[in-house]
Amino acid sequence: MDSFTFRRGKAWFSSDSPSPPWALVFEDEGPTGYVYAYDRTRADESAILDAMLVYNNGETTDPAREYLASVQWSRDGQECVLYVEGSAQAYMNFAARTSFCRNNFPNFLDDSGRPGGWRASSHAWEDATLSRFEAALYE
Repeated sequence: MDSFTFRRGKAWFSSDSPSPPWALVFEDEGPTGYVYAYDRTRADESAILDAMLVYNNGETTDPAREYLASVQWSRDGQECVLYVEGSAQAYMNFAARTSFCRNNFPNFLDDSGRPGGWRASSHAWEDATLSRFEAALYE
């Protein structure tokens, strides 16, 4: 598990899959925090396979507070979860080309044309998928 401390408003980190070329990238440049599914073999904007809103900085009452973020990868390196302060915020499945987040944002009407065929029509939270992912860590 990769862990990072950060302050809202200015943060960036990445966590590489144990099975390249996948990575989770987190970015907070002020108003929002986003997480990206990333393909390290691509050199242009198509390297970003999907993007999801983790939070709006207007939601915090203490901008100077440090937060702990962790990324847990599945054993095969095809799935990962971003945790902030121990709470799962985003899930990515690189094999299935799907992801979801607590905010279910952004969503697009059409999945066609997305890099790598990534689903973008819904980022709705899936408790059952998260439970399966976490249970598999202890098998």
